[in-house]
Amino acid sequence: MTDLDRLIRDVPDFPKTGIVFKDITPLLADAAGLRAAVEAMAAPWLGAGIDAVAGIESRGFILGAPLALRLGTGFVPIRKPGKLPGATVGEDYGLEYGHDRVEIHVDALPAGRRVLIVDDVLATGGTLAAARALVEKLHCEVAGAGVLLELAGLDGRARWRQGAPLRTVLRYA
Repeated sequence: MTDLDRLIRDVPDFPKTGIVFKDITPLLADAAGLRAAVEAMAAPWLGAGIDAVAGIESRGFILGAPLALRLGTGFVPIRKPGKLPGATVGEDYGLEYGHDRVEIHVDALPAGRRVLIVDDVLATGGTLAAARALVEKLHCEVAGAGVLLELAGLDGRARWRQGAPLRTVLRYA
């Protein structure tokens, strides 16, 4: 996946001093790169009986929607507070530079669905863990998670509970 690596740029001191942000916008702007990223993210899940893809705001939307199409299923947004128009359930979490909350519509998924959670980056793991908690609150099965890139040095994988695979395309120390 070294071709995808060249489309990821480092942005120092964003969003706070000391953070090196992995910017995927060059990858998103490159048609071949975006196609390759979506295909690589889809590969482990083809034929896995995924009923829905739940993408985390906001870059999880960008990757999750085409991934849902590739897997032949629908897409469900997991959003920041106050962004969904219907009744929601929420989950608070911590990240490497603060705290946040995500929400999902209470009627987004029928109970028993197998759901793939999608995001762009795995850092400290708080966002993925919160998304998993939301899907489970809806009495759905978390089939696993798919992430474009993992910042392994932040050990976010340790927060992902066993029982569902976590697949990443790119891994950075």
